[in-house]
Amino acid sequence: MDTARDGGSWLCHNFHRMYQHLLYAAQDSVATITVNRPSVRNALNRATVKELAAAFEQAKADPAIRVAILTGSGDKAFAAGADISEIAELDEVSGAEFSRQGQAVFDSIEALGKPVIAAVNGYALGGGCELAMACTVRIAAENAVFGQPEVKLGLIPGYGGTQRLPRLIGRSRALQLLLTGETIPAYDALMLGLVDSVVPLESLLSKAQGLAQQIAANAPVAVNLCMQAVSLGRHSDEAELFGKVCGTEDMREGTKAFLEKRTAQFKGR
Repeated sequence: MDTARDGGSWLCHNFHRMYQHLLYAAQDSVATITVNRPSVRNALNRATVKELAAAFEQAKADPAIRVAILTGSGDKAFAAGADISEIAELDEVSGAEFSRQGQAVFDSIEALGKPVIAAVNGYALGGGCELAMACTVRIAAENAVFGQPEVKLGLIPGYGGTQRLPRLIGRSRALQLLLTGETIPAYDALMLGLVDSVVPLESLLSKAQGLAQQIAANAPVAVNLCMQAVSLGRHSDEAELFGKVCGTEDMREGTKAFLEKRTAQFKGR
C-alpha cells in the first residue's frame, strides 16, 4: 500500500454532507468547524480526523469562505488527544500508516490557502495540541491546557508535533515539553509563543470571529500569497509573490480605494 497516497485519500471532495463527529457552519465569509465529541473530550479518532479533512476541503472549495475557525464542542476540551484504544492496536507497519494519514490531514489544514484560527477551549493534548499547531493562529481560553504527553504512554507525537512545536517555541523548550510530557496552562503557552492570545472562555468565539472578520475584510489573494511567502521563507520567493499580487484586480482596487479615500471592495481576483 502507498501509505502517503492512502493518507491523501482522506482529503475527499465531498462538499455538501452532514458530519457525524463535527459541526460545520458558514456565515459572513467565515466557516466554523467544531469537533463535536464532548462525551470523550473531543478525542480524535480515525473517523473524526477523516471528517476534518472533508470539512476543511469544503471550506477551501467554497469561494465565499475566506477564513476558518476551528474549535471544540463544550467548555472542557478543544481536543483532548487521539483515541488511545485505536493506537493500542497498532504495530510497526500500521503505526506508520496511521501517522502518515493524520499528517496528510493536518498538513492540508496548514496549507489550506485560507487562514485557520484555532479557538482552544480547554484541553489541547497530544493530537489536539498538534491540531492547534497546524492552524494559522491560536487563541486560547483561560482554561486551555496544552501538551504532548505521548512519552508517558511509550509513544511520540505522530501528527507533526515534533516538527511544529520547535518551530513555534524553539528547539530547547520544545524538547523539554516533549521529553517530560508536561502539560502547561494557557498563560504559560502564551509566554512560550505557543498561542497568540488568551481570553476568558466566554469571549473566546467572539474574539476568534472578530479576528476572522478583520482578516476576511482584506484582499483574499494578498492574504493567501502573504501566507505562502511566510511558509517559503526566502527573499526570492517573496519578490516573486509580490510581483504576482501586483498583477491582481484586488491590488488595483485596493490602491485606488486608498488614493480615493474610500473602502476597497475586494473580489478575490
